[in-house]
Amino acid sequence: MEDSYPQLALDQQICLPLYAASRAVTRRYADLLGEVSLTYPQYLCLLALWEADGPLGVGDLGTLLHLDSGTLTPLLKRMESAGLVTRARDTVDERRVLISLTDGGWRLRDRVADVPARLVEGMGMSERDGRALRDLLDRLIAELER
Repeated sequence: MEDSYPQLALDQQICLPLYAASRAVTRRYADLLGEVSLTYPQYLCLLALWEADGPLGVGDLGTLLHLDSGTLTPLLKRMESAGLVTRARDTVDERRVLISLTDGGWRLRDRVADVPARLVEGMGMSERDGRALRDLLDRLIAELER
């Protein structure tokens, strides 16, 4: 049968390798983070909070992680139950909920400090390739979210 739609060939799609790579990387993170009983989304929240100068609003955290509050709120509730974060109303603007790290949340930083290197090592990429891929993906995300 003649193919009159070559642009629809599976091997011509950018979506499939992006999707497959995303799933594979997320699975690898799950393996590495399972050692400290963290999920990948919890790890992302912790990364943002470790980097912040203080508490972050749920909206600010969502913006950093490209997640909506409907996804973030149950995640943060579970993290609070696990003793990793606290949630409190902002005293200046009671509509905002501020997320802060507990001592337990801070202690996890030492336990996962090797995760990025272990992940990259398992990807068979050089550090330079990893940075180039990150830059390209950042550009792609910025364009798609514009």
